[in-house]
Amino acid sequence: MDKNLKDSNRQIVQIYDRIFKKILTLSVRAVISLINGLFGTEYPPDSTITYNWTEHHDDNLKKTLADTILTINQFYSYHIEAQMYEDEEIEFRVFDYSYGHALKARSDADVLHFPEPRIIYLYNHKRIPDVKEILLDFGTQGIFLYRVPVFKLLEHTAEELSSRKMVILIPFMLLKLRDSIRKERTQENMKALRTLVLDDIIETINENQALGNITSADANKLRSLIRKLYNHLYSHYEEFIKGGLNDMMEDGLVLEADILEAELTKKITERVTREVTQQVTEQVTEQVTQQVTEQVTEQVTQQVTEQVTEQVTEQVTEQVTEDVMRRSQRDTICKLYSKLKDAGQVAELLEVPLDLVQEMI
Repeated sequence: MDKNLKDSNRQIVQIYDRIFKKILTLSVRAVISLINGLFGTEYPPDSTITYNWTEHHDDNLKKTLADTILTINQFYSYHIEAQMYEDEEIEFRVFDYSYGHALKARSDADVLHFPEPRIIYLYNHKRIPDVKEILLDFGTQGIFLYRVPVFKLLEHTAEELSSRKMVILIPFMLLKLRDSIRKERTQENMKALRTLVLDDIIETINENQALGNITSADANKLRSLIRKLYNHLYSHYEEFIKGGLNDMMEDGLVLEADILEAELTKKITERVTREVTQQVTEQVTEQVTQQVTEQVTEQVTQQVTEQVTEQVTEQVTEQVTEDVMRRSQRDTICKLYSKLKDAGQVAELLEVPLDLVQEMI
């Protein structure tokens, strides 16, 4: 395979891999809902999740986007793979990874507990079966069937994902129109894409946020991932640029968190600048006057004044700026917490440690 083609395919795979791993690290509530929807389980939303990440590649670039084994409540394990390209041997890889996990995680000397597997296909293909199977021949001990159920994402609607509370998979619904738009960019296709994103996908996210199936932080991250995936799939087409579809999508995908962050940043900057300027001016004037009076003679007053002013200004500015930023950060966190009432969401939106948020509030 040509090196440039390999590099291009590898980059594409990495894009979807990162997105898939992002959605699997959303709130516990959202991820547990995905597990329940995929596997027909009924775990409560406050269950614990342990992540067992592994990454595997092969020479032909038939790659698994994300090989993820999640352990729920320290005991029940589930193996989820997202597949972007056709791979006739994916079930063997699933078995191999599952065996490795069972071997590593075993607590009983003579028992291997395999995780429950699922393959999520992110592309359309007529030959994809509902179940991938392997016959395990143990000779005289018998032949056993290893089954890996398949979830064909693009055969489902946004409404179906919502009803199964699997809304965190919804960014990949953008792939529904990838093939048709790649062939031609008609007004009909542009309208279909707009409807898919703004009316189906975004509306589904809003509804699930309102129902409490996902947190506000989850919703904002999903919108962000949708924007990134849209830009990767569609924004480069000249017809979409000239036709204004990209601008329409950007307006529709503006995050509430983006607006809030911009407003907070502007207010903090203005306040910090004003307070720092005032305090530095007062303290520098006082300290410079005192130091110059004590250290200089009439002949070197001008030279020493400049040197001391520069030194003291730098020291005082650093100290005052740190104090003001600390107070401003506390004010910002408290204001945001008073609106969201969720320290975890505040930490995610402002990208600060959770323990800092808890300390401030």
